[in-house]
Amino acid sequence: MGYLGALGVALLPGAIRASDLAISAGTVVIEPVVTGLVEPWSLAFLPEGGFLVTERDGRLTRVDAAGDRHAIAGLPEVFARGQGGLFDLLLPRDFAERRELFLSFAIPQRGGAGTALARARLEADRLEDLTVVWQMPPGTRGGVHFGGRLAEGPEGAIYLTVGERGAFDPAQDLGALMGKVLRMDRDGRPLPDNPFPDRADGTVWSYGHRNPQGLAFDARGQLWESEHGAMGGDEINRIEPGRNYGWPVIAYGRHYGGERIGRGTAEAGVAQPVHYWDPSIAPSGHMVYSGRLWPDWARDHFLGSLKFDYVARLDPDAGWAEEAIRAEETGRVRDIREAPDGSIWFLSVDRGAVFRMRPKD
Repeated sequence: MGYLGALGVALLPGAIRASDLAISAGTVVIEPVVTGLVEPWSLAFLPEGGFLVTERDGRLTRVDAAGDRHAIAGLPEVFARGQGGLFDLLLPRDFAERRELFLSFAIPQRGGAGTALARARLEADRLEDLTVVWQMPPGTRGGVHFGGRLAEGPEGAIYLTVGERGAFDPAQDLGALMGKVLRMDRDGRPLPDNPFPDRADGTVWSYGHRNPQGLAFDARGQLWESEHGAMGGDEINRIEPGRNYGWPVIAYGRHYGGERIGRGTAEAGVAQPVHYWDPSIAPSGHMVYSGRLWPDWARDHFLGSLKFDYVARLDPDAGWAEEAIRAEETGRVRDIREAPDGSIWFLSVDRGAVFRMRPKD
């Protein structure tokens, strides 16, 4: 059946051709699936074939098995200014039965905007019964560091990242929701075993984050998060409930003016990143690979770089050694996903496209 038939998506004919790239695992093919997008942010594969893709200005599109596009109606109003907009897309494991999905986005609020989570049912090409199940309390201003990455836990909980909105100190404040990884049920309510049930709204799972732009579970159920530092200090973190990940008390970078951040790079009781970058690569999207098509890559972490235009493969069994997979197609990689057939898909902001990487036949 081949890669395309197994996934049920036809390749885009014409404009951008596929290209071969020699990397550590041999020669791979990078081929376009969809082009002509404006700031694509996230994608999710549909069980019946095809996929959904979000664009930051508020569009959601279904690409069917023939490669045809269908605009989805019924989206919420989004705050699409600065770094705000329509963000991540989560199809829970029971999507085939319930058709229920989740969207994160920047919601307009009194005096500004905040990170929000909506739940809806996908019926044909429309979102039905859309409900905003969680949003930040009004009052945050500015257009940066919304976070907005989503993941479904092994227990069915919804995990959501929220940036510190450029405000520094709230990331350490358990009474605030900025600079956190949150854990909630499908109605946006805190789970009873969350570590801080009496602080903020009870959803805080971990804290001390700057701008988390990657969130993923591995096959063993471990949660991983990746985030932007300032000038240097982008991080990958192994997330444990109740842990403090340091921002802005400790950091491996400096302020953009060159000043030291906080009290250095380590402090008692504060979790260390498993890996950090200096200079920053602006990581976005986070996937832990199964090994289906490349067995040697099993359990490796894949992230996009918004700054240096590549896909990063990191091997935790080799001291987080990094391979930069760089090609003409990897301009500002916003998201990266493993498809059901084991191929690796990524979104390029610069190319306005969805690409797929597979082994060369």
